[in-house]
Amino acid sequence: MSLSLHLPLDRAFRNLGPAAVLAFATLVPGALAQQAPPPTMEDEIRAFCGNIADAARDQRYLMQKRELEALQAGVDERIKQLDERSVQYRDWLKKREEFMRVAESQLVDIYKNMNADAAAQQLEIVRPEIAAAIIMKLSPRMASAILNEMDSKKAAGLTGIIASAAAPDQPKDPS
Repeated sequence: MSLSLHLPLDRAFRNLGPAAVLAFATLVPGALAQQAPPPTMEDEIRAFCGNIADAARDQRYLMQKRELEALQAGVDERIKQLDERSVQYRDWLKKREEFMRVAESQLVDIYKNMNADAAAQQLEIVRPEIAAAIIMKLSPRMASAILNEMDSKKAAGLTGIIASAAAPDQPKDPS
């Protein structure tokens, strides 16, 4: 049966000529051309990867965006904590400075009311910087009386500290 179907088509092509055969070949894909080989596994993998590359890139960008947003939230939280601690520190510093101001004025008042020899004995024991700061706050008459009662080496050391505090820009004596 297949032979009878092919015979009329075969005769029809002979009568039509080469132009008609070319026209028929262009209308029916694969009529005269060879079939392409089936795609290999690598071709299928490339096609699959090519099809999902944009989606994968978009997902990667979304993941990176989420990570950046999480990191930004962490940074914002730490900045908030630092701001809170900074406010706490400033409050503490104000309280400390007020305490030091009151303590300093009271400490100076205590040494003002002491006898010069007792004040000299006490100031010889404390750190020289503190002793010099107290003496600087006293009246010159009281300071000289206390320095007069002190050991001469300690009194000279305190005088040097007081002098350097009064004129800090002057070069030190090289001797």
